[in-house]
Amino acid sequence: MYVLRGLAICFSTFFLVYVAISLAVILAWRGFCRHAQRHSPQLCSDLLFSLRMSPLVLATLVTLLFAAPSFVLFEPPAVNEPMGEWLPVLAFCGIVVIAAGSWNAATALRRISKSAGRWMTGASALNEPAAQDQQVAFMRTTAVAPPLTATGVFRAQVWLSSVAEPLLSESELQSALRHELVHVHRRDNLRKLFLRFVAFPGMAQLECAWREATEMAADDGAVSSALEALDLAAAVIKLSRLAPLASATELATSLVHSPAESLNARVSRLLTWSESQASAPRAHWRNSAFWAAAMVVTLALTYTHLLLRVHAATELLVR
Repeated sequence: MYVLRGLAICFSTFFLVYVAISLAVILAWRGFCRHAQRHSPQLCSDLLFSLRMSPLVLATLVTLLFAAPSFVLFEPPAVNEPMGEWLPVLAFCGIVVIAAGSWNAATALRRISKSAGRWMTGASALNEPAAQDQQVAFMRTTAVAPPLTATGVFRAQVWLSSVAEPLLSESELQSALRHELVHVHRRDNLRKLFLRFVAFPGMAQLECAWREATEMAADDGAVSSALEALDLAAAVIKLSRLAPLASATELATSLVHSPAESLNARVSRLLTWSESQASAPRAHWRNSAFWAAAMVVTLALTYTHLLLRVHAATELLVR
């Protein structure tokens, strides 16, 4: 009973914190997004992804750093205390959240695996200057597939449809391939897998804003001159006409798999490209390190007191 009660408290704490932070994110993300958009698309994408993952991260930290230790340290093992009526319900909800996230992630992996298997039929290696990356497989596929897409969470593959290839000039193709290569290096498909794990009602617009930021970040990372920006804009326009032939799967990044408004915004940015867009975002590592160190010191000084408070709070669930 002692172990079951401890597990129930941990899962209940995880569920309550996860839901509370998720609701807070839903209410506050628009203001946060306006702040993030003042920065480069690369940094904006990272900030939005961090915000979206904050419910899972904070719920896990609170459970592992506070709920579990407080129970082990301050709950007498010999006490055969019955569980309150709400504790099993909340614990079950916590288990459901984790199980549902795992199922969503596994389903998305199966789908992209099946899609890649279909595209492999009649596929051949793509030999292009931009495709010379030892860690990425660049393939030309004759199957029905998105015009240009990158798949793979741990082993990346970039797929070019044989229908789309004749539409692009050599320079446009190189810019488009570099765009997908930026997605690969930024691990955007892995991030999409994490988003499948933390699916929550009301987060669709935030995730859409993140996807748009990732596309603009890949655009900026793929070009280093106004001419390359024009080539990429031309590739986006040309391939957008083929997009209805096949849609990208959940764990894939596609050059033109986005709403028309987003495509128009990307083309406009590329047509007005400037050197400032190519510069890497400045990470304020000194400020981040300072605040992280301050939080660690504060936590170390107040940890025992916090554990006592958390144990008192979790007791309310047991009664």
